[in-house]
Amino acid sequence: MDKKKMTGIGEDCEHTRMLPDTLAYGTYHKKKKELAKHLIPYPKDLLITGLILTAATITGSLFLKLGFTESNIITVYILGVLLTSLFTRGYVCSVIDSILSVSLFNFFLTEPRLTFHAYGSGYPVTFAIMLAASVITGTLASKLKAHAKLSAQAAFRTKVLFDTNQLLQQAQDDNDIINITASQLLKLLDRDIIAYPETDGNLSKGYLFTVSPETAHDIFFSAKETAAAEWVLKNQKQAGASTDIFNQARCLYCAVRLNTKIYGVMGIHINGKPLDSFENSVLHSILGECALAIENSRNAKEKELAAVLARNEQLRANLLRAISHDLRTPLTSISGNAANLLSNYDKLDDETRMQMFTDIFDDSQWLISLVENLLSVTRIEEGRMNFNMSVQLIDEVIEEALRHINRKSAEHSISAEYRDELLLARMDARLIMQVIINIVDNAVKYTPAGSEIKITATKEDGTIVVSIADNGAGIPDSSKQRVFEMFFTGDNKIADSRRSLGLGLPLCKSIIHAHGGEITLTDNSPHGCVFSFTLPSNEVNINE
Repeated sequence: MDKKKMTGIGEDCEHTRMLPDTLAYGTYHKKKKELAKHLIPYPKDLLITGLILTAATITGSLFLKLGFTESNIITVYILGVLLTSLFTRGYVCSVIDSILSVSLFNFFLTEPRLTFHAYGSGYPVTFAIMLAASVITGTLASKLKAHAKLSAQAAFRTKVLFDTNQLLQQAQDDNDIINITASQLLKLLDRDIIAYPETDGNLSKGYLFTVSPETAHDIFFSAKETAAAEWVLKNQKQAGASTDIFNQARCLYCAVRLNTKIYGVMGIHINGKPLDSFENSVLHSILGECALAIENSRNAKEKELAAVLARNEQLRANLLRAISHDLRTPLTSISGNAANLLSNYDKLDDETRMQMFTDIFDDSQWLISLVENLLSVTRIEEGRMNFNMSVQLIDEVIEEALRHINRKSAEHSISAEYRDELLLARMDARLIMQVIINIVDNAVKYTPAGSEIKITATKEDGTIVVSIADNGAGIPDSSKQRVFEMFFTGDNKIADSRRSLGLGLPLCKSIIHAHGGEITLTDNSPHGCVFSFTLPSNEVNINE
């Protein structure tokens, strides 16, 4: 089946009712044609009727020879009427069977034989009752068969609609919705389908879904076909084959709409076989499901876009607010110390000058770290970070990272332990160093002087696990779920009264995830916290 994807088609009927132009099928000529179709029996049905009458007559003759009563023989003919109703179409053969049953019973099975005369005075009444019973029985059987057919159609319609609804719920975009709708219509109608998406009030390029790959595509995109589709778009009614408007077209075109919102036009190849009322009903139901799915999909995308914009705006506002408040302190300190040195350098003793230089250096390092973290977060989130992946020894990366830790780390006891001799992982060493630096810096900032910070590395189940533990006050349970959120800083204050902008841990999470690992926070015993992250391990191949 040749299916070309579309870019955004919609639906044709209102969500709460069928399209009013579906009544175009109920014309006088069509009713007349349908009536003639039911009144003229098919040769196959006549043959079946003849065989059943023959079998009933032979059976009746056998019953007569075996001494059965005439009432038993009459039931055989009534059974024949029932069988005729079951195996033939319409009412005509049942009526013919009823009349012929009475005639054959009279001719072959009543005295005198092989004539239509009857000796018994009650036979005319018997024949009349037999005819009435046969006609009524045949009519009831035909009606039951018709009702069974309608029930089967209703069940099939329900199943198709249910399947369509289930598939449309799984669709990712308008193209998926159109492909699913076209597939269901092809499955239901076994006809070629052409779809015209609506774009800015106009029909865009049409897309054809064909039953047979040999179908000529050009015939569906002629000026006559396009004009019919354009008319449907403007008037939101059916046009084309089997209607009074553009009735020379090859396809029946239906507006794909929900209430007054139109999403496009769908065409069904009629090919001289108009849709019956059942097909027409299911067609518009499926198109209705399609339109509703597109409407819901577009609404969901609009909500998602609005949520993203709102989140970005919130992040931007948080960043500006954080920068305006939290950068003021180090910048003021740098500016004030520099101005004091410029104005009073000769009046200051060496110890005071060294302290001021140290403060300027610390504040500038804090600002550099902040800007580096912010740029790294932005690059990773936007997918612009270039990773230089290589196999590295994790102990060498940890040792190099510790050489870049804040000078205040001297007030803490920092140790590293490697529980395996050879710990290799594929990583971007520069970024993993930044992860270790950020976590250790946090431990240094948020724990009192003299606290212990321990780094351990081990191999577990094909991964390298690096844990950084401290014995500080720990992190409250209410904050643990949010420590990896951007701009979340909690209630802890740094010793110098600055607040972190909350970029370090989110950056660590982004870097570790980009390496295919995970980062977690757990409690240390008896107090403190443990940050652990994993990296895929890498084996060494030694070629001798």
